[in-house]
Amino acid sequence: MAFHLLQDARPAAQSLAGALTRSLERVGRCTRCRMLTEAPLCSICANPQRDAGLICLVESPADVVAIEQSGGYRGHYFVLMGHLSPLDGIGPEQLGSQEFTVLLAAGGIREVILATNPTVEGEATAHLFSQLVRQHHIAASRIAHGVPMGGELEYVDGGTLAHALAGRQSLT
Repeated sequence: MAFHLLQDARPAAQSLAGALTRSLERVGRCTRCRMLTEAPLCSICANPQRDAGLICLVESPADVVAIEQSGGYRGHYFVLMGHLSPLDGIGPEQLGSQEFTVLLAAGGIREVILATNPTVEGEATAHLFSQLVRQHHIAASRIAHGVPMGGELEYVDGGTLAHALAGRQSLT
């Protein structure tokens, strides 16, 4: 992309540079959920029709966008802006654990859905934040992981299949 912009599309490169500069100046974090926004509250937190008693904890703003595109969730979010990574100096404080604790202590939340990625770091992050949730006597749940809808078992990797089998649910 950089070669194309520099070689054949310099006006487009200027336009892109200006848009990025304006974004850096205008976009910040929602004071409640930490999502990227130009206002103090993002459009999700400001929407009175959303279920404020349900919080979905995610690693990134891109995760919020993906969940919103599914159309199956009507609660609020809390965006960590990463996952635990001690080697990179990312601990609970850098992920907003203090802000999350304040949010939980304010009351009105009945469930937190932990929707971190199914990686070692994501699982460790989910575990840490589930402990914070339980300290406030709030229900905590984890998103399901496993075989995708429409997927065929012969093409699913062994780790995903093992996780799906371990997390199976009774049909009775």
